[in-house]
Amino acid sequence: MHPCVCHFFSVPLHPQRFLHMGKKKNLPILEHIEITGVAAEGKALARIQTADADGTQSTDKMVCFVPNCVPGDIVDLQVTKKKHSFMEAKVLRIVQPSKVRCEARCKHFGVCGGCKWQILPYTEQLRYKQQQIVDNLTRIGKIELPEISPILGSKHIYEYRNKLEFTCADRRWYPWEVIEAAGGLDKIDSSYGLGFHIPNCFDKVLDIEECHLMPDINNRIRNSVRAYAREHGLTFYNEHTHEGLLRTLILRNNHKGELMLIVCFGAEIKNEELRIKNFLEYLHNEFPEIISLLYVENTKFNDTIGDLEVKTYFGQDHIIEEMEGLQFKVGPKSFYQTNTEQAYELYKVAREFAFDQLPMTNDKSQMPLVYDLYTGTGTIANFVARQARQVIGIEYVPEAIEDAKINSAINGIQNTLFFAGDMKDILNDDFVAKYGRPDVIITDPPRAGMHEDVVNVILNAEPKRIVYVSCNPATQARDLALLDAKYKVTKVQPVDMFPHTQHVENVVQLELKIEN
Repeated sequence: MHPCVCHFFSVPLHPQRFLHMGKKKNLPILEHIEITGVAAEGKALARIQTADADGTQSTDKMVCFVPNCVPGDIVDLQVTKKKHSFMEAKVLRIVQPSKVRCEARCKHFGVCGGCKWQILPYTEQLRYKQQQIVDNLTRIGKIELPEISPILGSKHIYEYRNKLEFTCADRRWYPWEVIEAAGGLDKIDSSYGLGFHIPNCFDKVLDIEECHLMPDINNRIRNSVRAYAREHGLTFYNEHTHEGLLRTLILRNNHKGELMLIVCFGAEIKNEELRIKNFLEYLHNEFPEIISLLYVENTKFNDTIGDLEVKTYFGQDHIIEEMEGLQFKVGPKSFYQTNTEQAYELYKVAREFAFDQLPMTNDKSQMPLVYDLYTGTGTIANFVARQARQVIGIEYVPEAIEDAKINSAINGIQNTLFFAGDMKDILNDDFVAKYGRPDVIITDPPRAGMHEDVVNVILNAEPKRIVYVSCNPATQARDLALLDAKYKVTKVQPVDMFPHTQHVENVVQLELKIEN
């Protein structure tokens, strides 16, 4: 039985109705509302009967977005925001839980803000993600579609991530319910918060005791850092005063279980050399799994380290990931898909879509020319290079391009060519004229999708085939509508990279339309 609902089964069900007005902004409390579906950002939704100006029941229903619920739950809600066309609400109590509801594994569920679908069985998560793909491609794209293939689920639904970032805060954040139950903030330990930012708050950090997204080593390292800092008086960072020694911890692993740990210090290292050396030496001795122990001084007003020098305290400045016999160097600033095993499945789909039914030949000169847009560290480019005459990769981040070149070199791949710069500036008609008209374009843009200028260059280049890998089916659908001028969608394959979240990847194959 779910702990939130253990004493509510005896409450009889009634038609949904307003109970009374809440204290905040006179927003209503709603009784016995049925959750009917899932929505964006991992929230569930209900449809609330509204009333006309004379108080009579209206035929219209307003959408209400609710966190921490699943379809089939019957709940009492406190409305927290009311707009003309929708409402947002939080759960006051679960009157009757849904038959599909399951218990969350993580003790921080509902407060952390991550893994919002833990209370939904994985089979149900996949069903809703599949529907998300269908809805976005049909409602936004409004293009002709083939039958969409069943989503590829993740082999592991816990401990699947290869990267996590934790924030150090001099004061940990608590929900008001916890503070109230304790009798006030002065009755609870509010120092040394080490964990995740709560949603939409840059300065509020929830202290995390356990996280199941990586193997347990992540918990042992994080909890040991907190304990060491307390014992030795190492200060945690304050986002308002911009003071404090320990700022963030970035943890990465590979398929062998080898670890990279990047410690970000928020104070000038020259002023804390001895304490920093002792701290790093402690981590080195305590955790032999860390083969790459790195550190960086970050006194900026943001947490990004892309423009900062990362120094090596112990070991090497990277870890190695492997895929199908290929080795990929992963550095502290490298982008690599965060679900290693499922990334392999994703890349296999992309490769299949790129070369499916194209003429097979051992003559390199007769193989297709491939452009890999938003190539990152060249993972896809190197992964498909064996079947291409040449792969040309373009990426905005210069450090990623350097890694891509190294990844080609360490694997003996000589038919890749990489360029760093803004995609819309580099990929133009002159570039295509100089380096050749591609037979296949593979594009894996960020969540914002492709710039319209990039879409236009692709349309002008007229490759025979496009493979569009997306982490945001909404912007993918928008771009597919633009590409529809010359291209037809021939295959669609959703892939789940992030169990317990609403996020889903999607791979689409497009073929150049044959003019009559």
